[in-house]
This record gives sequence, C-alpha cells and structure tokens, in this order.
Amino acid sequence: MATDSWALAVDKQEATTDSFGSLVIRSPPRGVGDAATRKAKGTTKQVENGTNVEVEEKEDKAAQSLLNKMIHTSLVNTTNQVEVLQRDPNSPLYSVKTFEELRLKDELLRGVYDMGFNRPSKIQENALPMMLAEPPQNLIAQSQSGTGKTAAFALAMLSHVDPANKWTQCLCIAPTYELALQTGKVIEQMGKFYPEVKLAYAIRGNKLDRGMKLQEQIVIGTPGTVLDWCSKLKIIDPKKISIFVLDEADVMIATQGHQDQSIRIQRMLPNECQMLLFSATFEDSVWKFAERVVPDPNIIKLKREEETLDTIKQYYVLCNDKEEKFTALCNIYGAITIAQAMIFCHTRRTAGWLSAELTKEGHVVALLSGEMTVEQRAAIIERFREGKEKVLVTTNLCSRGIDVEQVSVVINFDLPMDKDGNADNETYLHRIGRTGRFGKRGLAVNMIDSKHSMNILNQIEEHFNKKINKLDTDDLDEIEKIGN
Repeated sequence: MATDSWALAVDKQEATTDSFGSLVIRSPPRGVGDAATRKAKGTTKQVENGTNVEVEEKEDKAAQSLLNKMIHTSLVNTTNQVEVLQRDPNSPLYSVKTFEELRLKDELLRGVYDMGFNRPSKIQENALPMMLAEPPQNLIAQSQSGTGKTAAFALAMLSHVDPANKWTQCLCIAPTYELALQTGKVIEQMGKFYPEVKLAYAIRGNKLDRGMKLQEQIVIGTPGTVLDWCSKLKIIDPKKISIFVLDEADVMIATQGHQDQSIRIQRMLPNECQMLLFSATFEDSVWKFAERVVPDPNIIKLKREEETLDTIKQYYVLCNDKEEKFTALCNIYGAITIAQAMIFCHTRRTAGWLSAELTKEGHVVALLSGEMTVEQRAAIIERFREGKEKVLVTTNLCSRGIDVEQVSVVINFDLPMDKDGNADNETYLHRIGRTGRFGKRGLAVNMIDSKHSMNILNQIEEHFNKKINKLDTDDLDEIEKIGN
C-alpha cells in the first residue's frame, strides 16, 4: 500500500485486525471487554406502573470513537489548518516534510514505510518534532480519526524506549479495552522490525501477581487497571516512566471515574516525564482536564473552517403523525431521483418501524441503532458506502462520522432536540452536513408533526439565520422542482 498521504492510510492501520508476531505481547485474556459486547446505553426507562417508555438514545462516546476508527478506511481531504501554540514562543518552530528528517532508528523507519506511509500529514509535520525533541516537550493536541495521531504517538513511544532496560518506560491510557487494543495493534505494526521492544495490556481480567515486575517496556491500558498496577499491586514503577500518553481525553472525562484515576496516575510520574494528551474536541471541560494533566504544554489545534449551509436546500413538511410523515417520504421518493438518502429518527423504535415500512415499499434499506454492536454498525456503514443499500435509517446515536459521497438527501423524520427539549443546532448541522459535501448541492427535508417540532424548526432558522421553506408533498410538480 503505497500512498503519498499519511492521513489517507492511517485509519486502515489503526482499524486493522491483523496482528504481527514480531513484537512480544502480553496478550489480554480472551473475552475480556470484548468489543462485540460494546453497545449503546439503553433507550428505555421504567415508569411507576412498570411499563417501559422509550426515550432518546444516549450517546456513548467511547463506542462512537471506536466506530470512527473502524469505518475510516479512507479520508475526505481536509482543509483544516493547523495552529501551533508553543510553550516558549521564542524557540524556533520546527516542522518536517519527511520521516528521514526525524532521524528515526532504522527499524522504526522500516516499520513506518511498511505500513504504507511515505510522508507525514499536516498535523504530524509539527507534532512529531515536538514529540521526539530532546529534552522532551509536553503536548496537548486536537486530532480526529484519520489525522494519524495514534501512529504518531506510537512512533514517539517506540523511539523513547531503551530495549536494554527490562522495565516499563512508556505508559498509554485509553478510555476502554477496545480503544486500548486498537492502539496496541498500531504499535505492533510499527514495531514489526523492532522485536526487542515488548508490549503489555493493563486491562481488567489481565491478572498479574502482586509485586511481580513487568519487563515489557510499553504498557497500554485503561485508567483503573493502570492505577492498580502502579499503586496497589506495584507491578509498574511509575517513577521510571519517561513518556505518558493520554488518548481520547474527551471520551475519558465522559466516563465516570476515569478523570480522577488519570490525574492520580499522572501525579505518580516523575517531573521529567513527557506528557502527551490527545482529544477530538476541546470544550471547556476537556481543556480544564488537559491543563491539570499536562504542565507547560505546547498546543496543536485544528482551525476548523465554518461549516456552511449555503450548498444545502432546506425544506419542511407539515404532517399530523408518523403515518403522514411516511406518506410524504414516499411522495418525495416518487418524484425525484435520489442516489442515496439518510433518514434520522429520534428513537430506535421509530427507526425500526420506518425501516420495515420502507422495505415493504420495495426500498433497499439499512438500519442503524444503538442495540447493535460496534462491529455490526461498522459493517452496515460499509455496505451503505458501497451502495448495497440506498437508504440508511438511523438514530442520532449512530449518525456521526459517516461520509458517503453519494448521499444527496437527508430526511429529519424527527428533528434533533437537546435534553431540555430545545433545538440541538449542532446536531442539526452535523446531520444535514451529510449532504451538500464534495462540492455538490444537497437537499434536507424536515418532517414537522406538532407545535413543539415547529417551534424547534423556528429555533433552527433563527440560529442559522436561514429561512426553511415549506414543501407541499401532495404537489408532485413542486417536489420535482426541488430535485433540480
């Protein structure tokens, strides 16, 4: 696999299921934290009479992060600019265009090229010199799936290791077993030609005896088990750690207990230990956490270009109930040519009903909802990408990170709301942003069935300062016009 783009190839490597045997692994036990068991949190709640009432699916950030790693087998070219904030603004800002400039060990350079990477991506050009600097520099970096950050910090850890020292020198924590395993696979691949370096997994179920000293130089695990190995069991001597990586920080702080455990681990480490923290998003809570974990950091941020609704035609349709919504949907399908469509529902029950009704009408439909495992979701998304299904019905839980070039229409069967019942503007933008990509004009249709949903639509119009026009789905001529 030869490519000029690190970014294009990296998630193939991060999501790979192949394992290379040259790096000696203290393997996690089979069945522990199996990714196949990772499902979204439930969508029903019990009321006083004991009956179940369906509520909106709650986002499981860890599952979504794992899904993003699995489905990004290629990457849409990004125009995001990289912003570097140096700890010392007077020091020279180094960047690299080739891996040779990094003066890597030959074994690691071979590993990089064997993975199919010819040159660093935009974010790596600045991040790698900081990660590999002497003396070590701390780093907080914003990075989404596909930027190559896992391969980058894997390279940093492998570069820092002294294989002659038979103790743990590099520590990486991730929010879940599955995400830790993804990172481990990247290190295995990159260390393919460096068999002296060994890797262990600190995850629940990987039982080691108290006082036993690990000889593996790199340990990847979840915060609770890593904390136990460092403090209670004393399997790892934290004072000998030279590089500490905290991955998926935004997912980490969304998981109960992980934030406190991560900070406790960090406090055990020596002052000279290099701290690297990565997060896809940087809302205030993540920044506060990052600042507590990483002292005197360099910062790399992505300047996100404003997403625009200018290339997307937006309409709404007035209905009385879900059956009328379905009729309107069928009328739209009967009047315009739709390459592929995504339809968003509030609950998995509605999504299941709609999927069944569309199938009865002869549509080839894929259904995504939260009771599915991450692997099942990834397989469905891949089939949709390949065009095997023309319609994808999904709850909001499963909507993020799906880029399909052929999607020409997005239907909000239910409008997105926040927990207080107000318009969720960010999710609305994210949903209809599935269309109008790749330089094409998109179409978004919103189904309105109550005063409340009309109020939400008005909030969306006001927020984006965009008028959303009414569409009469009983008038086929009118529908045909919007498809042109």
